[in-house]
Amino acid sequence: MEAFDVAVIGAGPGGYVCAFRAAQLGLRVALIEKGPTLGGTCLNVGCIPSKALLYSTEQLVFARSHAAEHGIRTGEVACDIAALLRRKDAVVAKLVGGVAALAKARKVAVLTGEASFTSATALSVRGPGGVVAVQAKNFVIATGSAPMELPFLPLDGRTVVSSNEAISFASAPKSLVVVGGGAIGLELGSVWSRLGSDVTVVEFLPKIVAGFDDDVVRTFTRLLQKQGLKIETGAKVTGMRRDGASAVLTAERDGNALEFAAERILVAVGRRPYTDGLGLDKAGVSLDEKGRVRVDGRLRTGVPGIWAIGDVVAGPMLAHKAEEDGVAVAEWIAGRAGHVDWNLVPSIVYTEPEVASVGLGEDAAKAQGIGVSVGRFNFAANGRAIASDATDGFAKIVADAKTDRILGAQIIGRGAGELIAEVVAHMQYGGSAEDMARTIHAHPTLSEILKEAALAVSKSAIHAI
Repeated sequence: MEAFDVAVIGAGPGGYVCAFRAAQLGLRVALIEKGPTLGGTCLNVGCIPSKALLYSTEQLVFARSHAAEHGIRTGEVACDIAALLRRKDAVVAKLVGGVAALAKARKVAVLTGEASFTSATALSVRGPGGVVAVQAKNFVIATGSAPMELPFLPLDGRTVVSSNEAISFASAPKSLVVVGGGAIGLELGSVWSRLGSDVTVVEFLPKIVAGFDDDVVRTFTRLLQKQGLKIETGAKVTGMRRDGASAVLTAERDGNALEFAAERILVAVGRRPYTDGLGLDKAGVSLDEKGRVRVDGRLRTGVPGIWAIGDVVAGPMLAHKAEEDGVAVAEWIAGRAGHVDWNLVPSIVYTEPEVASVGLGEDAAKAQGIGVSVGRFNFAANGRAIASDATDGFAKIVADAKTDRILGAQIIGRGAGELIAEVVAHMQYGGSAEDMARTIHAHPTLSEILKEAALAVSKSAIHAI
């Protein structure tokens, strides 16, 4: 039986980052992964491949629809989907290979196989070479999440698919219905719409990306519709029936029946914590009512020496949140002062334009009775945005009306996912809108939009009427 200071179960962004940080701190670490490569959902079938597809198809749209106005003559523009998918796979291979190289350099023992607790202090790992027993002073459950299924719309991997399959369609389906108007559905819907699919997004709630303010969602919806996506909100999916080689998704809204014909149906209604086969009962680890591992404020389960991080515990199911969990747990195990501020986890949808948020939105603040001052600035008034054909969207800074402390921000526009980091940084130290407004921003840059939005909190924007 092999013995370690820390055994991390799951090699996604939370797990491998936790393992690497623990190794940096001098601990003997095992990283256990059931899949053939490291990186988890994010690197293999999630964040990274989807972003590669988004980038490639953005170039296609530019070449097809915008290059001529820049004086760039391309002739007939076509897309070789097989080549596009090969590039996506190459990006994934490079990154998962990089994680493997880092594990080797940090002397982390990588064990391939399915882990299951045999007690609170031991695991069995069933892999290609048989079963290995593992003992550790600390175990970190980092098994992530899996696509959520609807009981009346089971996934079959062919007609009704999850995001795992939707990143690898061999050709663009003639029609694609996306069930769910969140980040995953809108990103992959955008990809296949750019590649020629007739895409309809069916969302149960009254609006897509429900966590964002209404004014952001209205703008976002309009821009996606302009790109060709059909968006049906307030529609409750009820099932599916076959119609020859295609399918028909059935739904209802306000008592009226709806039908959507589709060659493929992408179910993107969220993800569930993945604890299948872990034998948590043998370790004494309990789950909450949503199937998440119960942890305290330092990510400890009720069993000494067993921790849990990332998608498998409460909180946003985001790779960067899992990474911060992993670093903090490694530091706590090593006796260091780990820290995570879960109020400052940014959320991003990587469409074009992107939408991003952090902290408290304007609508949520008002619903809670919090007095706020809001500064807003449009991309259309920014020189770099005009020069870059990126005039759609705006940024909002939400500040406490009494103290001017930044409570949150929402951005819709080109590069919103990069811009939101500045807001997070100011919020990390309790910064005010004035702090951001008095921070020098290079010109011309899109980041000046944030400076102007921060100035607008006190009605002092320089480049706005």
